Amino acid sequence: MSNNLVPAHGGVLKPLLINNETEREQAIRSASELISVKLSSKEESDLIMLATGAFSPLDGFLGQADYEGVVKEMRLSNGLLWPIPITLAVSESIANSIKTGTRIALIASENDSVLASMLVNEKFSYDKKIEAQNVYCTTDSDHPGVDKIFSQGSIYLGGPVEVFSEGEYPEIYEEFARPAETRALFEEKGWSTVAAFQTRNPIHRSHEYLTKVALEVCDGVLIHPVVGKLKTGDIPADIRMKCYRAILDNYYRPENTVLKVYPMEMRYGGPREAILHAIIRQNFGCSHMIIGRDHAGVGDYYGPFDAQQIFDKLEPGDLHLKPLKLDWTFWCNKCEAVVSTKTCPHGKEEHLMISGTKLRDMLANGERPPVEFSRPEVIDILIDYYSSLE
Repeated sequence: MSNNLVPAHGGVLKPLLINNETEREQAIRSASELISVKLSSKEESDLIMLATGAFSPLDGFLGQADYEGVVKEMRLSNGLLWPIPITLAVSESIANSIKTGTRIALIASENDSVLASMLVNEKFSYDKKIEAQNVYCTTDSDHPGVDKIFSQGSIYLGGPVEVFSEGEYPEIYEEFARPAETRALFEEKGWSTVAAFQTRNPIHRSHEYLTKVALEVCDGVLIHPVVGKLKTGDIPADIRMKCYRAILDNYYRPENTVLKVYPMEMRYGGPREAILHAIIRQNFGCSHMIIGRDHAGVGDYYGPFDAQQIFDKLEPGDLHLKPLKLDWTFWCNKCEAVVSTKTCPHGKEEHLMISGTKLRDMLANGERPPVEFSRPEVIDILIDYYSSLE
């Protein structure tokens, strides 16, 4: 691992996938005889994040001391920064059927394939409202992250996992990459400073502006969309991938830009999720991460720059990655460019505000977004998608 790249969170990458084929086949055979637990889609995507090492240094689903430290203080029991609990929830009846100290099989959310085994070291109950309030700043079940907490089982199982499969992601996405692989790619390119751009939307003009500002100060940029499950109304991953490829092919220098995907399921957790995104990107080898307006937000649950301000509350040494805090950006008719509140002297009457939500609303209403909003190649792909829904 290059000394020029930032270290993994906690000092070492810890992928949990069994790579040796013989060992994996033996582990799968052994798991077929175990009590099995079917994962939710969130838990399955978290398991794959553990498999790749993206959640380093975690070795499985959190036990009680780590869970309570994360919920209350954003810290594991050893003091390491961790903002959102990575947990496995089951019903009380399922928990009663599992003895601590035994191993269970973890089953895919949509079929019966065995993805992993887990040594159940702990079983513990938890307060759903306390977790929701601390992690998401609300107990409103309209918040998609809160709704998942309230809908899941009342007992958490904690313990280390051995993972047999990364699911369908490596087959579906040629851009699927593990942290060790992006680190090797950055080294090959001679990069030491890399800015990550987290996205769940097609890249519009403001996103393009933010990533190109980052390219002015870093060796390269990692366009890193999430391809796990999103909330209803978000644009599907396969459509977004067409948009990313189109804009990168036409408007970015390939020697300075990398497109890779990762399988986490969005929590829409605002400030705390911004910290989790930063930890993940540090594991992937990024030295910086773009934090724009309302990062990982949903609705009106968070202020527009809460996800920037939370980084100011961290202690020295919590993260090696640095946030690139970028201001509100928009198209200005007078400037004839994408600008920010720091660079544009003109009034709001000259501004076209750009957001993923506004883009989706225009498309859903049959409106063609103007060229100032997004590149025509991207708009064409999105119009075709929304037309197919009709």
